[in-house]
Amino acid sequence: MDVPAEKLKTAGLLSKIGESSGALGSVISAMGCAMCFPAIASIGAALGLGFLDQWEGLFLHTLMPLFALLALLANGLGWLAHRNFVRSLIGMAGPVLVLLALYPLFSSPNRNAVLYSGLALMVGFALWDIFIRPRRKQT
Repeated sequence: MDVPAEKLKTAGLLSKIGESSGALGSVISAMGCAMCFPAIASIGAALGLGFLDQWEGLFLHTLMPLFALLALLANGLGWLAHRNFVRSLIGMAGPVLVLLALYPLFSSPNRNAVLYSGLALMVGFALWDIFIRPRRKQT
């Protein structure tokens, strides 16, 4: 099954936008949650984002999961564009870790480590995707 080049370009562009916005949104959402994620919230406060603490519940329960889900779906869409299993797996690992930290592991003492690892993977992958363009694997 051969996918037209125009659809691949569209999938690649949507994937890149979704991955980057998902990573950025998740990090900013975490910066607004000082009570839950003190290390990253202190960075947000230093950047002048301390006013976000009044919307902590919205960030934690709504925006962060939505942005992580957006990044997860964008990485899945990226699979259509470049067919690189390892790249897609690495891209999906960050959002999955964030979602795990927010739901099944929320009361776990390791929650922050899982969340920070997921956010770092999301940001690292978004930067990797911006600076190193994916090549379509021949199948």
